[in-house]
Amino acid sequence: MGDRTHTHSGAAGRAVTADGPASVRNVALVGHSGSGKTTLVEALALTAGALNRAGRVEDGATVSDHEEIERRRHRSVQLSLVPVAWGGYKINLLDTPGYADFVGELRAGLRAADAALFVVSAAQEADTVAATTRAVWEECAAVGMPRAVVVTHLDTARTSFEEMTRVCGRIFGGDDPDAVLPLYLPVQGPQGPDGHAPLTGLTGLLTGRTLDYSSGERRETAPDGDGREPLPQARDRLIEGIIAESEDETLMDHYLGGGAVDGETLVADLERAVASGSFHPVLTAAPAVEGARQGVGTVELLELITRGFPSPLERALPAVTTPDGSPRPAPLCDPGGPLVAEVVQTTSDPYVGRVSLVRVFSGTLRPEDPVHVCGRGLTDPGHGTRPRHDADVRVGALSAPFGRQQRPLDRCVAGDLACVSKLGGAETGDTLSDPGDPLLVEPWTMPDPLLPLAVRAHGKADEDKLSQGLARLVAEDPTLRLEQNRDTRQVVLWCMGEAHAEVALERLRSRYGVRVDAVPHRVPLRETFASRAVGRGRHVKQSGGHGQYAVCEIEVEPLPPGTGVEFVDKVVGGSVPRQFVPSVEKGVRAQAAGGLATGHPLVDVRVTLLDGKSHAVDSSDAAFQTAGALALREAAAGTRIQLLEPVADVRVLVPDDYVGAVMSDLAGRRGRVVGTEQEAGERTLVRAEVPEMEMGRYAVDLRSLTHGTARFDRAYARHEAMPAQLAERLRETEENTAG
Repeated sequence: MGDRTHTHSGAAGRAVTADGPASVRNVALVGHSGSGKTTLVEALALTAGALNRAGRVEDGATVSDHEEIERRRHRSVQLSLVPVAWGGYKINLLDTPGYADFVGELRAGLRAADAALFVVSAAQEADTVAATTRAVWEECAAVGMPRAVVVTHLDTARTSFEEMTRVCGRIFGGDDPDAVLPLYLPVQGPQGPDGHAPLTGLTGLLTGRTLDYSSGERRETAPDGDGREPLPQARDRLIEGIIAESEDETLMDHYLGGGAVDGETLVADLERAVASGSFHPVLTAAPAVEGARQGVGTVELLELITRGFPSPLERALPAVTTPDGSPRPAPLCDPGGPLVAEVVQTTSDPYVGRVSLVRVFSGTLRPEDPVHVCGRGLTDPGHGTRPRHDADVRVGALSAPFGRQQRPLDRCVAGDLACVSKLGGAETGDTLSDPGDPLLVEPWTMPDPLLPLAVRAHGKADEDKLSQGLARLVAEDPTLRLEQNRDTRQVVLWCMGEAHAEVALERLRSRYGVRVDAVPHRVPLRETFASRAVGRGRHVKQSGGHGQYAVCEIEVEPLPPGTGVEFVDKVVGGSVPRQFVPSVEKGVRAQAAGGLATGHPLVDVRVTLLDGKSHAVDSSDAAFQTAGALALREAAAGTRIQLLEPVADVRVLVPDDYVGAVMSDLAGRRGRVVGTEQEAGERTLVRAEVPEMEMGRYAVDLRSLTHGTARFDRAYARHEAMPAQLAERLRETEENTAG
């Protein structure tokens, strides 16, 4: 970061290995879809010598060559790792998806990283920057993760670096915009007829020297006339921002008093402030022109990463427990320590099979090592369950990914990342540890998938493979939830959004050969009696040998919501023998579970057995079960059956500007707003009760309504009566469908 002369560390054609944690830098690139993250990764790889001048590895692939889905959609849908070498360091560049549906991959990248580069496009609107990156910035701030900002697309017409730095200071700096300041000012060439002005170099604010990239190679020159005017003001502000974070409290008074501050002191304080997460430099970069070896600003970015961002030794490691939940001391980032590693991503390779991207927190992982794989599992009645799993397995091959290539590794030390094959049934989020001392790493936070996608097998061949394919898909992606709904008898994939759902179905088809059809998602309704009713069940049959004889009379009355089905025996005089009373109850409950009017379970009623008849020879358990069911059906025919729909408690956290639109939308969904609370950051928490039938596409609609700035969660509250007109339309629809 001090404008030194640099040479790249070539790594094309071979794996980049780390000697120890001190030489590793793990960096996640974060930003809105289209901000230029993948292009920036390729530019950094080119400058580091991992790509040739044409931006290719030796087989013609690029670092952005991933699965067919991404190439077809022109959008990253999964986390990708690109390791490069620079100045004796191994840099693991973690390119994260920018689209909101794939936030799970973004969170995985942040878990694997020790610092983050926020990539912001100067061609995008300021509101877009705020909507898509502010929440992630706040998440990083909450855990003290060091961050820097990279402005891209400055060569686009009507863009301004000065304006973008103001936007970044306002959005990311919050109460302290002087903690987000540029280290360099861009130098741009003449503006073309289309309004584009190419980025040709940078001027260092601490040194005053211009770094000229116009020839394709970085050269230092004196600043030209266009670069002199803004330098003093921007330089003074930067120096004051650095000094404000200095450990030397006398330095600010010295500087404000007219004293000079040594350049090496400033750089050292800058590096400490960046590593601690208290100062966030803004840089700019552009990809190399055809045939050039360096993109503009890429050397400065690599220097920031290696000198300003912390090594794994400087970052706190996640908490660990034993599999039964007993706390254990936090591991140390020591290659010689006990093994503690975590699967941060799971993918499938057509030739290798399942491949796990692993972050090693402690110890050293080697091929053929025995390890214990342990997963926490999932218990979520609303969105499915996944059992906890434990297994001892032997590690397969270790490799470093580079586009479509996998370059072999002989080890992965603490603090580093590697791909591991043949880890048995390991899933994303699982912990790898010593078989003699199994451990569990505290899981990272994942958002709840809130968009339901009901699926069914396309054909008989798909039906046989469906369960296994879905299970493997969910094991790879922790933001997917699989639900086997017993009430509706539907298989439901809960997704983050429509794009996430489309990618899940495409992977199911292309990876696992399972074709499915999407079907309308059904909400689990209930039935109840609107008023008291009586019914008589008579089951009498005679056909050679023993016949069937059972008669019972019941009374049914509605109960308060949430009561379920109560059964009361009030038979006197033995008209229904004692041994057959449970048979009547069994028949009643079986019929209640199957429904009466619409096939939905009957709830919130009391069924009282009043009287009946029996036969000494022909009465049986089966006969009285049938009579009990018939009695309940007859009672239902004599009254109105009311449909009950589930209602959700919904909490929407929304910027104040969109509160009115959100509340109006909830009202249009038959929702009742029950309260609002003011939250930090000019946001409001809206609490409402909304019928689940109106919530099917809410995840998609809310994102559109608030431009991606709001988020929500929901929980089951209760079932309540559905409006009569809606219930009647639903009955007609179901009858037509059945017909």
